[in-house]
Amino acid sequence: MFGSSSELAPLVLPKVDGMQRVVYSITEYDPLLDSSNMTMMDWSSIANDIQQAYEFYDGFVILHGTDTMSYTASALSFLLENLDKTVIITGAQISLFEVRSDGIDNFLTSLLIAGNFVIPEVTLFFNYKLFRGNRTTKISSESFHAFESPNVPPLVVAGIHMEVDYRSIFRPCTIEKFTVSGELNENVGLLRVFPSIQTKTVESFLKPPMEGVVIQTYGAGNMPTNRSDLVEVLSEASKRGVIIINITQCSTGCVSNLYETGKLLYDAGVMSGFDMTPEAALAKLAYVLSKTEWDLATKRTMMENNLRGELTCGIKAPVLEDWDLVDAVARSLHISSPREVKMLHSILFPAMLGSAVEKGDTDKIAELKGYGADLTAPNSDKRTPLHIACSLGNIKVVKYLLLNGASVHMKDRCGSKSPFEEGNKDLNKPSFTFDQTPLLDAVKCDHLDVIKLLKRCGAHLTLTPNQIGCQLCRAASYGNMKRLLSLQAAGANLSQPDISGRTSLHLAAMHNHEEIVKFLLANGVSTKTKDMMGFTPLDVAEKMGHTEIIKLLKSAKN
Repeated sequence: MFGSSSELAPLVLPKVDGMQRVVYSITEYDPLLDSSNMTMMDWSSIANDIQQAYEFYDGFVILHGTDTMSYTASALSFLLENLDKTVIITGAQISLFEVRSDGIDNFLTSLLIAGNFVIPEVTLFFNYKLFRGNRTTKISSESFHAFESPNVPPLVVAGIHMEVDYRSIFRPCTIEKFTVSGELNENVGLLRVFPSIQTKTVESFLKPPMEGVVIQTYGAGNMPTNRSDLVEVLSEASKRGVIIINITQCSTGCVSNLYETGKLLYDAGVMSGFDMTPEAALAKLAYVLSKTEWDLATKRTMMENNLRGELTCGIKAPVLEDWDLVDAVARSLHISSPREVKMLHSILFPAMLGSAVEKGDTDKIAELKGYGADLTAPNSDKRTPLHIACSLGNIKVVKYLLLNGASVHMKDRCGSKSPFEEGNKDLNKPSFTFDQTPLLDAVKCDHLDVIKLLKRCGAHLTLTPNQIGCQLCRAASYGNMKRLLSLQAAGANLSQPDISGRTSLHLAAMHNHEEIVKFLLANGVSTKTKDMMGFTPLDVAEKMGHTEIIKLLKSAKN
């Protein structure tokens, strides 16, 4: 998905073994923009375009020039709040139109990842590696290895197989819908400290309208101790309300106030940027300062909080060794190769998580998470713990999983009939189906409270309009009020016709379900819609001789 101006017909990638076929569309900006000319307004424009198309695509790929790609990736990571789908920014060192272009591999692999994996982050793909976007920086203007993530390993390495590090993915752990933040605050800047930097230079840089500054200091965040003039200028600006963030000039590592020179800045009101890149620190500052609903104290706190995986702060609390459990089983089975151990991990934890979910045992789920289990990991049918919990209707477990990063957009294995396809006659009996999201599982089993909770997280129906119409008509024909309420709660339009042009009101009238007719009329389903034969619901009721239904339809105002 690119931009928002002229859209072409859908395209399709060739089938790749072990992956779903990817169908995609391209939207192009007009005029095209060189990345060196990008502004904060362009970042907001891209974010808004993603928001408009969010429910129509499983993921998004943005083609972007390399010069400011890390800035855009960092900015989008903050602008896209509660992101639960894959967003990949990629590009090329050599033009796509050149024979030796690296852009073709970058583009095609990005499409495959976006279409097959739910990685709910803004990421950057380059030279066979997918990085967290706000951890990247451009390191070369000539090499294909143009980007690096200094302090965080890649999320995906695209070799013969896609090696995905699921446990490193930063997931939203809130029960909130995807939204886009407003405009960024442009009154921010980057200031790099150098020997003999003039006090007037720093003072001028910090003057209004400047509201936030990222200052790049030596080593672990150090300033010269013999420059009290600089410290005083920084202290005065901080007291005026300017937020000053201290990051290191080094490519790896983080700032610390352990040394006297670092503590000097901390005492002057300069805040730690930990191990943020300059691009991430600047974008985060512009984002936080744009939040008019936050006071200055909250903004300062947010700058030192890890919002999108952009920084590592503090010392990790001691936990159980992640691989102890798997290693014990591996030893008992005489498994030693890393590949076999990894495969055992992908089999063992999903099975145990599924069992804990079925029992509603959140303590056991938490224990397995402590051992290194990924709560989004699918089983052999690509069904996640959230799929199982939604099928069972256990609202407590569903909430726990959502608050621990479970994705509402994960789909199970593609290849069989959906419960919304022809052939599933008993709508009240759960069936073994594929290509479903957790929301469809909840709808299929009529767990209304779970459906409402998933909708709060941004879940939406992934069925085609005809499939929705077919399901509505089937529910109406069986007099299944629960299913109609479930579909309505999931976002279905009760007036949606099926492939034959019939609405649920046609079927309710045909089968003489008076309660269903009253419900549909109360919810605005039209009595005037004609099916392919030219019949309205009233025509159907009259042909069937259903007197009470005829009265209801004739007295209806819609």
